[in-house]
Amino acid sequence: MELKFFCPRWGSEQLSWEDFMIQVKDAGYYGIEYAITADTSDATLDEVWNLAERHRVALIPQHFDTSSADFNEHVDLYGKWLDRIRVYPRVKINSQTGRDIFSFEQNSALIRLAGPEVVHETHRGKFSYAAHVTRPYLEAIEDLRITFDISHWVNVAESYLDDQAEAVELAISRASHIHSRVGFPEGPQIPDPRLPEWQEAVERHVGWWTRIAERYQEGTLTITTEFGPFPYLTHQVSQRDINVFMMRLLKQRLVGVAAL
Repeated sequence: MELKFFCPRWGSEQLSWEDFMIQVKDAGYYGIEYAITADTSDATLDEVWNLAERHRVALIPQHFDTSSADFNEHVDLYGKWLDRIRVYPRVKINSQTGRDIFSFEQNSALIRLAGPEVVHETHRGKFSYAAHVTRPYLEAIEDLRITFDISHWVNVAESYLDDQAEAVELAISRASHIHSRVGFPEGPQIPDPRLPEWQEAVERHVGWWTRIAERYQEGTLTITTEFGPFPYLTHQVSQRDINVFMMRLLKQRLVGVAAL
C-alpha cells in the first residue's frame, strides 16, 4: 500500500500560492486539496495549476459551494463547476455534494451528474450529513464512492456511532479518500490531537482509517490532513503543526497495514 498525503489550502489563504507550495513540499506532502468556488477566476486556476506543475505538487480540487437552495439552479451551478474543473489534471475530484434539504431523488441526480470519477465527502449540510442517511445512497448507487470524513457523523450523532456499525462499515467499504479530521460528540474537530484528553477520539478515528487502509494492500490511499483553522483551533495552536503531526502519526500507524 502507498499513502499519499495532501495538505488543505483551507486556512492558508493568507499565503501566496508560491509560498504555500514551498511549505507543502518542505513538510513532505504529495499534494494539495483546493476548495474552488464559482467565483474563482480562470486566471487563478491556471496560475495554481502552472505552479503545481513547476513545484511537482499534485492537486485534488474540492467542490463545496451550496449557495442555492433552488434545486434546478443548484444542478446548473454544479454542472458548470464540474465542466470547468475537468479540463485540469488532478488526482481525483472531491465533492461536498447536494444539500440535506434536497430529497433522495434530487441528491441522487447530483451524484449521477458527477459520475464515477468524483468522490463525495461525508459532510454536515450535504446529502451525506449522517451515517444513517448516507447508507441508503450507498445501497442504491453501486458506483458511489466517498471521501470518508467521519468527524461530521460523530458530531451529528453526538456519539462514536457504536449503534450504527453496519452503516459505518458500508461507508468504509466504499471509501476512496480520507479526511483525517478528528471529531467528537459535541463538535466536528477536537482542539488538539496531541493532548492526552483527546486520545479516545483520536484512537476511534485511527481505528476507522485503519480498516480503510486494510483494503489498499496493493493500491494507493489518499489522505488529506484536514484540521481547520480558527474557530476549530484556538489561536494558540498552529494549524500547520497539527496537520503535519497527523500526517506523521498516520505514516506510523498505517504504513504496512495489510489487506485482510
